[in-house]
Amino acid sequence: MTHQVSSPAGQHPKEVQRLDRVIIRFAGDSGDGMQLTGDRFTSETASFGNDLSTLPNFPAEIRAPAGTLPGVSSFQLHFADHDILTPGDAPDVLVAMNPAALKANIEDVPRGAEIIVNTDEFTKRAMAKVGYATSPLEDGSLDGHRVHQVPLTTLTVEALKDFDVGRKDAGRSKNMFALGLLSWMYHRPTEQTEHFLRTKFAKKPEVAEANIAAYRAGWNFGETTEDFAVSYEVAPATTAFPPGTYRNISGNLALSYGLVAAAQQAELPLFLGSYPITPASDVLHELSKHKNFGVRTFQAEDEIAGIGAALGAAFGGALGVTTTSGPGVALKSETIGLAVSLELPLLIIDIQRGGPSTGLPTKTEQADLLQAMYGRNGEAPVPIVAPATPADCFTATLDAARIALRYRTPVFLLSDGYLANGSEPWRVPEVADLPDLRVQFAHGPNHELADGTEVFWPYKRDPHTLARPWAVPGTPGLEHRIGGIEKQDGTGNISYDPANHDFMVRTRQAKIDGIDVPDLEVDDPKGQARVLVLGWGSTYGPITAAVRRLRNAGEHIAQAHLRHLNPFPGNLGELLRRYEKVVVPEMNLGQLSTLIRAKYLVDAHSYTQVNGMPFKAEQLATALMEVIAHD
Repeated sequence: MTHQVSSPAGQHPKEVQRLDRVIIRFAGDSGDGMQLTGDRFTSETASFGNDLSTLPNFPAEIRAPAGTLPGVSSFQLHFADHDILTPGDAPDVLVAMNPAALKANIEDVPRGAEIIVNTDEFTKRAMAKVGYATSPLEDGSLDGHRVHQVPLTTLTVEALKDFDVGRKDAGRSKNMFALGLLSWMYHRPTEQTEHFLRTKFAKKPEVAEANIAAYRAGWNFGETTEDFAVSYEVAPATTAFPPGTYRNISGNLALSYGLVAAAQQAELPLFLGSYPITPASDVLHELSKHKNFGVRTFQAEDEIAGIGAALGAAFGGALGVTTTSGPGVALKSETIGLAVSLELPLLIIDIQRGGPSTGLPTKTEQADLLQAMYGRNGEAPVPIVAPATPADCFTATLDAARIALRYRTPVFLLSDGYLANGSEPWRVPEVADLPDLRVQFAHGPNHELADGTEVFWPYKRDPHTLARPWAVPGTPGLEHRIGGIEKQDGTGNISYDPANHDFMVRTRQAKIDGIDVPDLEVDDPKGQARVLVLGWGSTYGPITAAVRRLRNAGEHIAQAHLRHLNPFPGNLGELLRRYEKVVVPEMNLGQLSTLIRAKYLVDAHSYTQVNGMPFKAEQLATALMEVIAHD
């Protein structure tokens, strides 16, 4: 749908097209501010009321060589007037700030899409650095696209000529010029960005006003130039959201808020023992701001010290948390085993990234599942919970805390880089709707000896949960022994008795097996599907989008998504056997499918990728269609 809007005197009215969805990718050098630009456009879009999903993608190097392919940083945003699930497969608009950004992203840009290039950066030297023998702006290689050649740097410098800034410093505001131009193109509100800039540079008001001037110049350029004859409207997603108060939230921020809410609902202090590691560091940064909620954050000297402090805090009666990624989990494994032996509540938050070893620090992966399941010496079972979306990180964190506190056990929360850095609208919950996580500490003797003496047995268990009592150090009469050597059942004394060890190992396993998790729900609208797609964690969005495409094409396919990976839901085996084929898409080499095949003897088929990027919906839809076609 199109309509006309008035333009400045002497110009023809500009056409406005109405779209239901748009995918934009900002790309440039890692020093060009693409993450900030994308974040601001996302905030504008969220305040406008669109549904959205984002995919930040940046290099691992702190500052990769300027103008090189490894140094390209990008930010993709998918927004719509309806419910969406992924950041999108391919951009409708690519903003390329230099030749490297164009070359790194052009394969993803379909024919007919718009490309906005900063022509000031397309020098012979810059193009040669990334392998362009001729200019892609002149050799016809972009003829299938709608290319807008805009001298962003020159226009920005001209817009700031009245400010007391040098040309180089003025040129750094070109990302704000680009943001202004895109904000005009898609009718985004501008007040939030201007307020943000004034707040961000409150101590340097001249810098704030220069960036605002560049931002406004970009908007005005779109309004006045003949190169942009069309702008676009994407209406708010009024039917996608139930009534409530919403905000845009990233996975790491939702997870941080979930930790604060869990501690408040448990009426416990929150202690984070952590060592900075990508992509988990944002949780440490965020929680350090919330001392008013009884949060204490400790940046330890290494991963081992971080979890040791968190476990000590748990022993002292706090909600103990440690955050890390896969390499840190490897270092924490002995202390996790100690937490299993001590049977204390502890949250181990693993924001997964590409591995092995240091691997791909800024790229996403789901390859820590077997590490979380088995990566300790001895029989040391640990519950595993995995959020499905950035906003779901809040709810999944509360669920992990529920399990840890009720069953007195360490719990793994498996997020990943895609969820951690991506964002979506989140409905702010009412406090009254949050779960009651309060626990009762031990306050006195709990066992009577044969001679009638009342004593405290630290390993006397709740008959329903098999949880042992949680006794805060210093409570009179509740002194008890701790340590990593095997405990005697009941008394907690050191025991080398073979029969006792066998009993304790089986009891700890039975405690995990008996954790209350809800049955898995299957989405099979007509009950005619013969193929089930089973996912976990961040594959939820791409899988659901792919399933929607197939159903819209008339195919029958069922979908189920696991939050609880240890223990599995009680009905999982029966549900799997209901279908002729089970397909498990994962960002690893088939770890969940290995567990499924071993436990349920079901011939689960893996569909995997480990390229540091989330699945694309079209890619999954094609793969699933092949399975259906060969059914």
